[in-house]
Amino acid sequence: MAKISGKSELAAAIRYARSRWAALSRYLDDGRLEMTNNAAERAIRPLTLGRKNWLFAGSDAGGDRAAAIYTLIETAKLNGRDPEAYLRDVIGRIADHPINRIADLLPWTIGVPASIPAAA
Repeated sequence: MAKISGKSELAAAIRYARSRWAALSRYLDDGRLEMTNNAAERAIRPLTLGRKNWLFAGSDAGGDRAAAIYTLIETAKLNGRDPEAYLRDVIGRIADHPINRIADLLPWTIGVPASIPAAA
């Protein structure tokens, strides 16, 4: 950096990368981590495209609820579940399900989704 002007955009970019080096290189220490966030980008693509058609959720609370549903749908997909079948099954059970076992209804829980078909 001694030969680069400290005020240049290149120097600013280098400082930025160096200050975040631990986070930028974390995937090197853990083989489970991806180098990119392409999977996350693909998961939110339908929402990004739909955002132009959905003007509003009615309220902040409506937006929070929509985000929760979208999260369940994408998580079901990531866990090899058919989102429609998963939601149908959970909605059919949730009223009588014990609150202290609500985690049993999450998309990655092996016991409950056994009756839910995996996505093709």
